[in-house]
Amino acid sequence: MSIKAEEISALIKKQLENYQDDLQVDEVGTVTYIGDGIARATGLENAMSNELLQFSNGSYGVAQNLETNDVGIIILGAFDDIREGDRVKRTGRIMQVPVGDAMIGRVVNPLGQPVDGLGAIKTDKSRPIESPAPGVMQRQSVTEPLQTGLKAIDALVPIGRGQRELIIGDRKTGKTSIAIDTILNQKGQNMICIYVAIGQKESTVRAQVETLRRFGALDYTIIVEAGPSEPAPMLYIAPYAGTAMGEEFMYNGKHVLIVFDDLSKQAVAYRELSLLLRRPPGREAYPGDIFYLHSRLLERSAKLSDKLGGGSMTALPIIETQAGDISAYIPTNVISITDGQIFLESDLFFSGTRPAIDAGASVSRVGGAAQIKAMKKVSGTLRTDLASYRELESFTQFGSDLDAATQAKLNRGRRTVEVLKQGLHKPLPVEKQVVILYALVHGYLDSVPVDDILRFESELFAFFDGTHADILKSIRETGDLPKDDTLENAVKEFADGFSTKKQTPDQEAAAVNGSQSKSTSAAK
Repeated sequence: MSIKAEEISALIKKQLENYQDDLQVDEVGTVTYIGDGIARATGLENAMSNELLQFSNGSYGVAQNLETNDVGIIILGAFDDIREGDRVKRTGRIMQVPVGDAMIGRVVNPLGQPVDGLGAIKTDKSRPIESPAPGVMQRQSVTEPLQTGLKAIDALVPIGRGQRELIIGDRKTGKTSIAIDTILNQKGQNMICIYVAIGQKESTVRAQVETLRRFGALDYTIIVEAGPSEPAPMLYIAPYAGTAMGEEFMYNGKHVLIVFDDLSKQAVAYRELSLLLRRPPGREAYPGDIFYLHSRLLERSAKLSDKLGGGSMTALPIIETQAGDISAYIPTNVISITDGQIFLESDLFFSGTRPAIDAGASVSRVGGAAQIKAMKKVSGTLRTDLASYRELESFTQFGSDLDAATQAKLNRGRRTVEVLKQGLHKPLPVEKQVVILYALVHGYLDSVPVDDILRFESELFAFFDGTHADILKSIRETGDLPKDDTLENAVKEFADGFSTKKQTPDQEAAAVNGSQSKSTSAAK
């Protein structure tokens, strides 16, 4: 009995068809170097940039350097039990994080895994941490204001939905407080917030989470935490993971606010990775693509066109400076990428002016487009008034003979500084900001002693809440000042009945000199 070759061929084909479903081919490489959160492996010729790779012990890494002989891998998480000679295989997937509504209200690590002890996050959606930014034709101009609740920002450096506004200053000058207050003010504003803590102490992050929970802001906020004890790769990918989570909402027509606290620590982590991967160092030992690191991150924040749903993602990156040096490498990079910066000054902070915003160095490149009409009308001259006051203040420390016009400018400037002060975690609705700024620019505070300004403000708000709530409602709903004289009459009525602490001219001069000496000693 003979078997023909055709029958053998047919039999083999039939057997192969049966095994087709179970056949799986993995591209496996070998670890040739391991240390400091970095691995090198050979045998992964087809690995893609940012592809997720799995080690034989179950740990994951991301392909970074695709070289001729081997692949440079950054390891996500612990690397103590990975050894030279271990196997590492391709997964075929670009690095992704889970996204969706289930993430809201949770504290997660940069891999999207919960770290708040509240159980697993049930979501079947994921997005790659790196994705192309929307093109010019996919965007529209920033026109809708994002209210921070801080008078100094909403009046002087307004932020719009879809803008990227840098918060920059030395350590301990209130950068994080501005970001947290902005998140608190989004309650009821149809805004989802993401707070990315990069290299922040875990105790500090816990305090921020408790603050958000106390004010009811955790209900619309995602916290992405990469603590200082985490390996450098986790700090490096944290902002990208947070942005991917925000993009899920933005591309579904929703509005997102994302805070990166702070990108200088991410840059340091990336420098560490780059040097370990043997990439050439450049200025301050940062790699040559450090600008690209932040630009490809921040360009993903945008106001999308109506065709794409009109969603937006507003970014508030934070950068820490050393001794106020905004001309250093990383600050200048991020300033050139963003649409403006809020510069916080140590001298102002220590002299009691909080938030310590330097009106001269701070700018919004969107400007009035991100303000309601009412705010435009009352804040038009504030910046120039404040700038001229700062100059006059430093000039008049050396002389006392002042003409009436200069004296009037100084008096208005002192009251402007006092009005722009604001307590921690006390954001104001925009209609109340408009009312107090209206009283300031129309001269109703000129006769009020500086020490009584904050009391004047709180009693003015109580007066409007009690007897003129309709005016506040009108400003909130129309975004404009009332057409008639109702606002002016109401402010005048309150100002006329406001009782001040009687101060003699000598007492007021002593108070002013005291505040000047305080600011001078703080500067020293």
